[in-house]
Amino acid sequence: MGELTRYLPVELVDAVLEENRAVERRRRLLPSRVGVYFVLALSLFPALGYLRVWDKLTAGLTTPGIARPSEKALRCLRRRVGPAPLKALFEVLAGPLAQSTTVGVRYRRWRIVAFDGCSAVKVPDCERNRAWLGRIQARLGWAGYPLLRLMTLCETGSRGLLGAVFGPTSEYETTYARRLLPLVNASMLVLADRGFDADDFLADTAATGAQFVIRITARRRPAILAVLPDGSYLTRLGRLKVRVIDATITMTTSGQTLCEHYRIATTLLDHRSDPAEALVRLYHERWEIESAYYALRHTLQDGLVLRSQDRAGLEQELWAQLIVYQLLRTAMVDAVESCPGTDPDRASFTIALETARDRIILADAAAAGTALDGLVGAIGLAVLAGLLPARRPRTSARSVKAGRTRYPTNPAEPRPRQSKTITSLTVTPRTTPESPSQPPDDREDQRKAVTGIRPMGAGNRNRTFHLMAAEPERSWRPREVAIALGIHNYASFATQMTQWATEGLLKKIAYGTYTLADAWKRTTLTDASGLNSVALPRRRGS
Repeated sequence: MGELTRYLPVELVDAVLEENRAVERRRRLLPSRVGVYFVLALSLFPALGYLRVWDKLTAGLTTPGIARPSEKALRCLRRRVGPAPLKALFEVLAGPLAQSTTVGVRYRRWRIVAFDGCSAVKVPDCERNRAWLGRIQARLGWAGYPLLRLMTLCETGSRGLLGAVFGPTSEYETTYARRLLPLVNASMLVLADRGFDADDFLADTAATGAQFVIRITARRRPAILAVLPDGSYLTRLGRLKVRVIDATITMTTSGQTLCEHYRIATTLLDHRSDPAEALVRLYHERWEIESAYYALRHTLQDGLVLRSQDRAGLEQELWAQLIVYQLLRTAMVDAVESCPGTDPDRASFTIALETARDRIILADAAAAGTALDGLVGAIGLAVLAGLLPARRPRTSARSVKAGRTRYPTNPAEPRPRQSKTITSLTVTPRTTPESPSQPPDDREDQRKAVTGIRPMGAGNRNRTFHLMAAEPERSWRPREVAIALGIHNYASFATQMTQWATEGLLKKIAYGTYTLADAWKRTTLTDASGLNSVALPRRRGS
C-alpha cells in the first residue's frame, strides 16, 4: 500500500486475519494478506477494474516473476477473505486522531464529536442487493439504485471516525446511532441535528456521561421550569433535565441579510461557564461531519456506485473504504500536528489521496513501511506543502446532489444559490415569549379583545405550571386555575389540563383534581452566581 503501509503494517493485517480465521489453509500465489491490501486498493482506485488495480499495486515492484492473476482469481480472493477481517481492521484503526492540544478539537475539557447519517451510498441494482436493501421510492417512480445508510461518530476537529455502522435505509438514524453509543464517554461533547432529538435517544446519550448540544425541532414547545439571565431556560425532555437556547442568527452577505432561528437543547446547564451565544456558535462544528462524508463519497469514491452485487461484498467494500479514509485522515493529522497551531481544517484531503495513489504506483515494497521522507512521510510533506488558506465564513442554499425529485433546491429558499462570503454574523439569544415573567404579545391581546378568550397555547401551560409550582403540595381544580389566570373558557381549559396530565406535567389525583407531577416540583435554591430563587427541579424523594 505504499506510504499507507506505515499506518497499516503487515503484522497487524496478519494478526487480524488469524483472529478471524481467514488465513489461507495452504500456500497460495494469492495469500489472504494480499487479498486485504487488494480490497483496500480497490477503494483507492474506484474507477478501475480488478486487473488495472492489480497493475497499480505491482507497478513499483522490482522482483521478477510477479504473478498476474485473472479477474476470476481476484474475485475468489475477495470471497475467501470476506468482510470480517476488514471490519476488525477498521475497529482497530477507528478512534480519536488528534491530540487534546490540537486547534479546534475541544470545547473546554470535552472532545467534540458528532453523529450523522449518509443515505447517498449507491449499490448495484441487482436481485441480491434489493433483497437486502429494498428499492427506493422516488417522486416519479423507483430510483435507479438501492441505497445504503451509513452512520458514523466523527471527531469534528480532525474529521476522523470513532465508529461506523450501516444497513438499509428503512431503519431510522437513531436506531443506527444507538449502536455507536458505547463509543461515547464522559470526555466527549456530542453534536447532532434535529433528526436525533428523540427524548429516549437524548436520555441514552446523557447516560453515557457525555454532554451534548443537539438542535431540536421548532415544533417542540417544552414547558419552562426557569428562565436564565441569558434568555435560555431549563426544562425537561422526557426524564432528562436540559437547557434550551432559542437564538436568531443574522448573516449579512453582499447585498443580502438572512435570518434563521435555532432551538438547541444541551446538558450544559450553567449559563455562566457556557453562554448561550458560545453554544450556538459551537453547534456550527456539527457541519464538519458533512465535510467528512463529502471526502468519503465524492473525493475518495468519486460519487461512483459500489462494485459488489451481494451483501458480503458490499460490507467488505464499505469497510475497506472506511479504512482507507481513516488512514488518510491519520496521515493528515500527523502532518498538521508537526506544525503546532495549525488547524486541521487547512489540510487537503485531495492532496493526501492523490499522494497516496502515487506512492502505491512508484514506491518500492521494501521501503513502503519505513519512515519515508522524515517523521510525517511523503503524504504529510505533500499536505504541508499545499495547506489550504484559513477557512472563510460562507453560506449557500442546500441543494440535492443525488435527488429523487426534479427540483434541486427549495424554490422558497432565501439563501443564495451560489456560495457567498459572510461579511458579518450576529447571534442573538431570544428570551422565550412563553416565559411567565413576560406579558402576552399584542396579537393575543387583540384576540382576547375580540373573542374574550386567550388561546390555550404553551403560554397558558407555563403560566399554569408556575402557578401550581408556587404551592406544589396543593391540589387544583381547572376552574380554580382558570380564575387565577384570567381564563374564561373553563371547559376548554379543563380539556387542556387533561392533556397536560397525559404528557406527564400534571398528576391526576381525583376526578377533576390535579397536582404538579413529582418530576416537575421545584425547590428554591441559591445559584452560585448570587441569583436567588432560581427554580430547579427536585428529584423524586428529595
